[in-house]
Amino acid sequence: MSEPPGAAVSLAEAPPADVPSKPLAAQRVLPLRRPGRWIATAVVLVLVAQFVHGLTTNPFYQWDRFGYWFLRPTILDGLLITLEVTAYSAVLGLLGGILLALARLSKSPVLRAVSWTYVWALRSIPLIVVLLFLYNFSALYKTLSVGVPFGPAFFSFDESKLATDMVIAVIGLSLNEAAYAAEVVRGGILSVDQGQHEAAAALGLPRGYQFTKIVFPQALRSITPNYVNQLIGLIKSTSLVFYVSLLDLFGTAQSMGATYPGDIVPLLLVATVWYLILTSLVSVVQFYVERYYARGATRSLPPTPLQKLRAGLTDLRARIRREAAV
Repeated sequence: MSEPPGAAVSLAEAPPADVPSKPLAAQRVLPLRRPGRWIATAVVLVLVAQFVHGLTTNPFYQWDRFGYWFLRPTILDGLLITLEVTAYSAVLGLLGGILLALARLSKSPVLRAVSWTYVWALRSIPLIVVLLFLYNFSALYKTLSVGVPFGPAFFSFDESKLATDMVIAVIGLSLNEAAYAAEVVRGGILSVDQGQHEAAAALGLPRGYQFTKIVFPQALRSITPNYVNQLIGLIKSTSLVFYVSLLDLFGTAQSMGATYPGDIVPLLLVATVWYLILTSLVSVVQFYVERYYARGATRSLPPTPLQKLRAGLTDLRARIRREAAV
């Protein structure tokens, strides 16, 4: 009796009768081989190893002197000044940015024009120019007065007595930061869905309540990562206050380097490591602030680094058990 076409199976293709076939659950799915990824990983690891080896073995870095200077009181005093200038400038810059953003979004053409002009000017002028201009401000205006324009002054004061080095640094950084923060805040407010504004207005809520309780909390999800980038840039920008005679972290390192010329490189490394620590701490705070404001916007909150580590260890144990079972 003849077989129908296509029904014949060759002996080479048929499995031996005495070899039981594995069930589907026990069969392994082999991952796709990616040789390019492994080659790139190997190249990067070799480069990183060479960099770390050169960093640790090169005597030019003088790591013993780095350890000597890292926690010296003079360095810590400069670090404290850096933190103070950053904190004051960040708060004042954000408050000024909020006011400028609201002025930019207002219906008053005068407020919009003034806000736009301020942002345009301060983003165009280098920060070092702003600081130097403020540092020499007393040469242009000996006294400052408050009163009627083109009329009598109610009171006046000597600008040179109030404008200390700390005040000049904070004002200069705050003015510059406010211009950038204004655009960050304005972008965050515009990112809020228009329906939220309409719903708040339909409830008859006051404009101030709408902004503080409904619009601004939602805008913070967009504002936070962008403003933290600005804050990291602000921490690094404090190194410029050295040019207005304020010895912050970088200024102290420069001053000590001039006194001890043989320790210039270790002192620069000390300043670098402290800046890395400060920016890393800000990044950690950014993660948890973003995670806090992500509530209600995502189905599940992003895992913390500790949760990621636990999940990775759990996956590794499960993979080892599967490999052992096979």
